[in-house]
Amino acid sequence: MARVESVWERRRLLRLSAVTAGGVLVSAGGAHTAAVAAPAEEVPPTEDLMREHGVLKRILLIYQEAERRLRAGTRLPPEALHDSADIIRTFIEQYHEHLEERFVFPRLRKAGRLVGTVSVLTTQHDKGRILTRRILAGATAQGLTDARTRDRVIDAMRSFDRMYSPHEAREDTVVFPTFRDIMPAREFAEMGERFEDEEHRRFGAAGFTGVVDRVAGIEKELGIYDLSRFTPRV
Repeated sequence: MARVESVWERRRLLRLSAVTAGGVLVSAGGAHTAAVAAPAEEVPPTEDLMREHGVLKRILLIYQEAERRLRAGTRLPPEALHDSADIIRTFIEQYHEHLEERFVFPRLRKAGRLVGTVSVLTTQHDKGRILTRRILAGATAQGLTDARTRDRVIDAMRSFDRMYSPHEAREDTVVFPTFRDIMPAREFAEMGERFEDEEHRRFGAAGFTGVVDRVAGIEKELGIYDLSRFTPRV
């Protein structure tokens, strides 16, 4: 069946139906009392993008642990590093950055806002994809035992971390708030639904949660899942 109405519109109607069906109660005296529940809050597109940055940050921590192990000569399962870089490729580069480049950056350029910053961010996306390809190519059992390849992977992870820490911080504190300011409210809400629809189209019913679970599995394999491990002894 062809989709005639948007996902946003369908969900709005479903919420309205739920309120209508469940919002009328019959009292003991026969009077009808409306009990209208507050509609569910939709996740704004900027919040979606920010929580996706949380996935990126956790991969950066995995890269830091991978670099430590490679420099110390301790065991690093190549599959763990390869899977981490694959999450960067599929979830961050091909999905998250695709949304930024298709919806966020053009609107900022059109409004004449943060044009120079957007140009730098776009260049960094391109550079990041080069670094990810290098990590994926070297994240094999043979590659990580070859000194030259290992150094190339370490350098790529360090460069990626150094670039993306300020990259995501600038987006979260400047780019996304400015984007929200210039967007009409209804269009902003509909864009959030479009983001969610695309997320589930690409990553299945679990969507973002499934990606987070995948990251957690890698963290557990490397022994860095326990949050208390990062608490300093002071």
